[in-house]
Amino acid sequence: MDHQKTLSPHVLMFPLPLQGPVNSMLKLAELLCLADFHVTFLNTNHIQNRLSRYTDIESRFSGYPKFRFETVSDGLSDDSPRSADRFIEMFLSMEAVTFPLVTEMVASGPLSCNSERPVTCIIADGILSFAVDVGIEVGIPIIYFETISPCALWTYLCIPKLTETGQFPFKGDDLDAKLTCVPGMEGFLRQRDLPSFCRASELIDSTIQLQLVLKQVQKFPKAQGLILNTFEELEGHLLSHISTVCPNLYAIGPIHAHLKARLSLSPKLKPKHSLSNSLWEEDKSCMAWLDAQPKKSVIYFSVGSNTVITRDQLMEFWHGLVNSGKRFLWVRRPESVSGGESMKGQIPAELLEGTKERGCIVGWAPQEEVLGHPAIGGFLTHNGWNSTLESITEGVPMIGWPHFVDQQVNSRFVGEVWKVGLDMKDTCDRVIIEKMVRELMDERKGEFEESAKHLSKLARESVGEGGSSYCNLERLIEDIGSWSLHTLKS
Repeated sequence: MDHQKTLSPHVLMFPLPLQGPVNSMLKLAELLCLADFHVTFLNTNHIQNRLSRYTDIESRFSGYPKFRFETVSDGLSDDSPRSADRFIEMFLSMEAVTFPLVTEMVASGPLSCNSERPVTCIIADGILSFAVDVGIEVGIPIIYFETISPCALWTYLCIPKLTETGQFPFKGDDLDAKLTCVPGMEGFLRQRDLPSFCRASELIDSTIQLQLVLKQVQKFPKAQGLILNTFEELEGHLLSHISTVCPNLYAIGPIHAHLKARLSLSPKLKPKHSLSNSLWEEDKSCMAWLDAQPKKSVIYFSVGSNTVITRDQLMEFWHGLVNSGKRFLWVRRPESVSGGESMKGQIPAELLEGTKERGCIVGWAPQEEVLGHPAIGGFLTHNGWNSTLESITEGVPMIGWPHFVDQQVNSRFVGEVWKVGLDMKDTCDRVIIEKMVRELMDERKGEFEESAKHLSKLARESVGEGGSSYCNLERLIEDIGSWSLHTLKS
């Protein structure tokens, strides 16, 4: 159609249906809306329902006339659990039901080249390896958006090499054994720092996850580009390694800070409230509690949107926090404790009293606001990539207690490479928790704060006009425009 040649690019965005990837992808979508792109954001029905229930997202995005939400089934029943520990079940269901539906939408349905508004580019989460096959089939450029950390992504890309050299699968039980076949990490990466599915004791149960990663590695070079939520000053040495596999990289992070910086350039678009993309209801009463606390006196504790802990671990954390003598804000997400949280009559009086005196426990919190509050002095975190970047941007030192995916690698970088905190992986002991909280908040406070302040400055500069991430986003926008024009002409 001749009129299509004058149309602006139309980007279809398809996130992995979990809190972290959806949050990051929505922020990227808004950045593309600011560039006057047409954007169709494809959520599963389950995710869209939760966003509509707990946020103002639909009214917020209504300010962008070229943006629209579309939904698709994930193949699971309404009452099926979609927690991280059931990820493989969800992914296999999507592979059987969702992926064919998406292919049909783009190839012959409402987003095809024969429609009034054809898709000219697809941005899909990096784990959705099928996307590149769809792009090749219909002649649409595909860009992957890898929402995990680049430092972890590089370890994924090196798994074939680790296998060839006999370092994987692991031999023996020494998780502190060094790995020497991951370029750029030879001096400090241990077996325990790779994702949990790489561990020998868990390998049988994790075969499907490993297969997904290997398929992901094979598909990356076929895409037109790879978007990363990082900044060159933080992981430049690893980006150069990743570029040997995926030459066209766009490091545009920290994406949450980048969006805020771009919105601040336009008074009309500057948000009057937080940009929440939460799948849970945020309890903002914790902000009033923080207002009453001294500067940098509170340690914030959250294991993120997917981690599930045992009751024993719950008690170890609780004892460790109370025994540290520090003020604490604890996010205890609904259904985050296996077997339920009801422990009526089982909680020691000293924990109840210590929490009453120095603690605040909420079901979910507006995390970006919390980390930016002057009362926060540390973050006890699962080291999910969004949380890690948010903490780095605000200059908040961390204690890492990783669970899965990229978190093991992230926590190692926090402690060993970036020097902005402590790595507490593979232990959940009240004595160690107490010790590390005191070490972070008292004994090594100045050391960690200085490193965190430095990285925070670099992060903010990267998304400012002329910064590395700012320029990479400009290049991404220009490239999508160029590819889209070619798509419309063909």
